[in-house]
Amino acid sequence: MQIRVGFEMTYDCPQDTTMLLALHIHYSRASDLVRPDHLVTTPAVPVMAYRDSFGNWCSRLVAPAGIFTITSDALVNDTGLPDPVDFDAQQVDVAHLPESALVYLLGSRYCETDLLSNIAWNLFGSGPTGWHRVQAICDFVHQHIEFGYRHARRTRTAYEAYNEGRGVCRDYAHLGVALCRAMNIPARYCTGYIPDIGVPVTDAPMDFAGWFEAYLGDRWWTFDPRNNQRRIGRILMGRGRDACDVALANTFGPNYLAGFKVWADEIEQPEAVTSVE
Repeated sequence: MQIRVGFEMTYDCPQDTTMLLALHIHYSRASDLVRPDHLVTTPAVPVMAYRDSFGNWCSRLVAPAGIFTITSDALVNDTGLPDPVDFDAQQVDVAHLPESALVYLLGSRYCETDLLSNIAWNLFGSGPTGWHRVQAICDFVHQHIEFGYRHARRTRTAYEAYNEGRGVCRDYAHLGVALCRAMNIPARYCTGYIPDIGVPVTDAPMDFAGWFEAYLGDRWWTFDPRNNQRRIGRILMGRGRDACDVALANTFGPNYLAGFKVWADEIEQPEAVTSVE
């Protein structure tokens, strides 16, 4: 299948404002791009690209004073299969983890493993390990947090989400990440697109989504405590320790987000025509 993804973000800047953007589709999906996810700005300005320390494609630019719009509209090939599973995937002892995974055991800006450690061990210490432990964490988070856009707060941490019992997808992901790390399972925050394919369509506006990946066996696996089901058409944009590492935009100056729109839609494929002689 093919999925059209993109966004339109409009800023009102009272002065020239430098921006660092993490708005590109992840390099691991580069071969799937039918139409590239180029950033288009109005008015046009120079855009410089770079890779951050986590391997994410990022951009930097200077937005001129006034109304400034950033858009992207990509077309992506996808298998049409749901997120992969392996119920037999085992937890790896910390002593045997690859060095690249170790940073994802540590506490970070939004994931306070020190505050959640005793809670995690009380909840999951006597239960199953491996895949089933991570799924138990997802089940708990899914049930514990009440979702609502009215609950969004960009400064909310995993510990605060646990105590408040409410939030948006990034809060579900942060709490899942922090609880996994507290149980010695490397976990990293992910952001990207999740189209409504194979699920009931809602009236809620499309938005970027947050989920996480846990390291089990010899690879990273996708887990999504907000939806708590395997989804079709998930398109990764960035990975990091938490949402701070994959913020859509870091702006260095006063500004107002005047418009925000995201789309992620399956494209209808034309039926094959069979000629009859």
